[in-house]
Amino acid sequence: MADLLAEGVRPAALEDRQRCAELCQAGLDEVQAHRGGPLLARREVDLVATALLRPGGLQRLATDPRRRVLVGTLDGVVVGVVVARVDDVRGAPLGVVDFCYVEPGARGVGVGRAMLDEVVRWFGATGCRGADVAALPGDRAAKQFLESAGFTARAITMHRALP
Repeated sequence: MADLLAEGVRPAALEDRQRCAELCQAGLDEVQAHRGGPLLARREVDLVATALLRPGGLQRLATDPRRRVLVGTLDGVVVGVVVARVDDVRGAPLGVVDFCYVEPGARGVGVGRAMLDEVVRWFGATGCRGADVAALPGDRAAKQFLESAGFTARAITMHRALP
């Protein structure tokens, strides 16, 4: 019988800065290949990734009480990162997953699900009534992953590029 890898989730630590930056860059590179990816990368994901890539960025995000930066691990090795925040929508708290990425070789073993589950628990503990996360059109793997974690589509954002 093959040895099973132990997945885990923990708050990102300062010594994870370089690894989080690498994972964010890989996520930005990967999203570029999907329909709508370049716009998403510029608009939302880039804000988080830029914050993590800058010196002191991880510390600023990790010490903000309305944000969480978690890393996912396999046998103690960081293979994923999730950045989430509590937003205020019309006076009610809403959980928002800004960035979630697991390196390709570590997918399908529960790391991403463990990170999302931990973020959703935190959202619930902070009084959120719901949680949002974006998936790109045509990214079937992301959509299936999010649906398996209990997310459903509630809106489709349409875009038209202008000359």
